[in-house]
Amino acid sequence: MFKTLWFKVLVGMVLGVVVGLMLSPNAFALVSKEVAFTIAPWVALAGNIFLALIKMVVIPLVMSSIILGITSADNTETLKSLGMKIAPYFVFTTIVAVTLGLIIALYINPGQYVSKDILNTISTSSIVIKEVNPISNTSIPDMIVDLIPVNVSQAELDGNILFFVILAIFVGVALMNMEDEDSKPMKDLAKSFQAFSMTVVSWAMKLAPYAVFGLLCSITIKIGFDAISSMSMYVFTVLLGLFSLLCFYLTVVYLSSKIKPLDFLRKVREVQLMAFSTSSSAAVMPLSMKTAEDKLNVPTPISKFVIPLGATINMDGTAIYQVIAAIFLTQLFGIDLSLTQMVILALTTVAASIGAPSTPGVGIVILATILQSLGVPVEGIALILGVDRILDMCRTTINVTGDLTASLVMKKLVNISSQEADVAKEINALKQKVSKEN
Repeated sequence: MFKTLWFKVLVGMVLGVVVGLMLSPNAFALVSKEVAFTIAPWVALAGNIFLALIKMVVIPLVMSSIILGITSADNTETLKSLGMKIAPYFVFTTIVAVTLGLIIALYINPGQYVSKDILNTISTSSIVIKEVNPISNTSIPDMIVDLIPVNVSQAELDGNILFFVILAIFVGVALMNMEDEDSKPMKDLAKSFQAFSMTVVSWAMKLAPYAVFGLLCSITIKIGFDAISSMSMYVFTVLLGLFSLLCFYLTVVYLSSKIKPLDFLRKVREVQLMAFSTSSSAAVMPLSMKTAEDKLNVPTPISKFVIPLGATINMDGTAIYQVIAAIFLTQLFGIDLSLTQMVILALTTVAASIGAPSTPGVGIVILATILQSLGVPVEGIALILGVDRILDMCRTTINVTGDLTASLVMKKLVNISSQEADVAKEINALKQKVSKEN
């Protein structure tokens, strides 16, 4: 057990919180505030290097994985079946998440537990939110056209991974409709890119326990007890929503694969711990694919297609967080939402969560868009910034759990077994061997 990654990560998490509380000015304060805040970025260095390594290879990893996932399907019927089922499934689960968030937030009413005097402490200069174009200003036909990846360089600058996902899907489908002689060089290139990406990821994973310690220690130094205690009911509401969504996933897993909840959680615990520690779906994508194939027996064509796609557009944890945060702030600012506005809020959240970059802190940017549509002052985000990173870690854990759940559901719906996938691999290997000999 002491050699397993999940145990090392767990130890790093515990030590990070303990050391952070000892140094935090808002907790035990063993050192002065200036010294603690000077130590924080140095402690987080390993974690930031870890995240930077993952960000460096996330685009080639996503593209190569999706291309290989599509081309390994061997026939267009399997691919069509997978594509036609995964999109409605992702939309369905996002709608479930948003509905759960609305029900829980309206029932608990977390805004009433925060003193209105706290609004006077908001400083507009304390937050910097990236400017986001409101979704309502773009027509649906324009949104559809904008999905086609025309300017790849701009997409990379904007961190729009969805563009690269769509580009990879186009490339993969095109390769399946080409002659083997013409498609082979590009398939080999995709394999090389994936091998390169996985090599860099393997280097990064050696840093994982130290990265987890550094990131959590740095966060704890900055927030301490005060930020969490003053927003305890809001934090409880979000965590309850995420737990409800996890229960929904466990039910789906049992109904689709007959895997008991505790067995499923035991198999995916490494992925969940890594997601909780890094707050990045992209960072755990390689581990998610490996877990899906090795521990959940998901065929490679499905795992390589569903996991990268899910890490980009299946953000159910983020969606439920956004809708609860929006309802919380409307309650705090005394804004009464009509039924129509709630429906608009739900639809906006679904649309905004799809295609969100799978990197830490992106939920705040998306939340700014939603708040603007409701008439809530964006400055209200300053109230939840103190606890956002902790909640970001929790919702990322649910996001990756949803991706693994989706891979099991697609395995059931597409009717491709692991044995069939292995046979397909052997046939491909024989074909390549024969072609080389010829």
